[in-house]
Amino acid sequence: MKTVLVASSKGGVGKSTIATHLAAHAALDGLHTALLDADPQGSSTRWAHRRAVLDSAVLPIDGTSRKAWRKQLPDDTQRLVIDARAGAMADDLDGLLEIADAVVVPVPPSTLDIEATVPFLDSLARHPRVRKGALRVGLVGNKLKPWTNASQQSVDLLRAWPYPVVAQLRDSQAYVVMTALGKSLFDYHSAQVREHQADWQPLLKWLKKA
Repeated sequence: MKTVLVASSKGGVGKSTIATHLAAHAALDGLHTALLDADPQGSSTRWAHRRAVLDSAVLPIDGTSRKAWRKQLPDDTQRLVIDARAGAMADDLDGLLEIADAVVVPVPPSTLDIEATVPFLDSLARHPRVRKGALRVGLVGNKLKPWTNASQQSVDLLRAWPYPVVAQLRDSQAYVVMTALGKSLFDYHSAQVREHQADWQPLLKWLKKA
């Protein structure tokens, strides 16, 4: 079972959107996929409930209890995506960091979001698995407007950090619409959607190596 942890100490960075899209992509690939929702807001759980009618359904698991969720995880699970609690630092995520194969950290292009992410990354760097190189951490520039100087400068700043920028996801209302339907960009095949899907390819390739 491969486990992907999507985490950030800052709320509103698109953590749940990335987690649900990664879960949908795995399910569409035919993998038995579970989505552990450790965020009390329950956004990922509601998305999974709306998706339950599809052949590529994703099993939602309540992750707000640190230990009870393990009993809910089926033995045949092939992909576990974790939507971590907003505001959590590495010490709060220790149990999840021990089982994760990769950590994905969304960072929107605003000064407040970038500054708020630095202490979180510092706390990750102190975790033994990260320090030893046993747990990979990747940054995702999220909600980007590539045509603006602000987004371009933000990506340049992220590239100067010690963790790789593994994707640049542009800002789009499509994500809001897909989430409301319990779907993802990967459920569609129009030319316009394919442009957004291409944004995800570097992240998906990076996760395959994790």
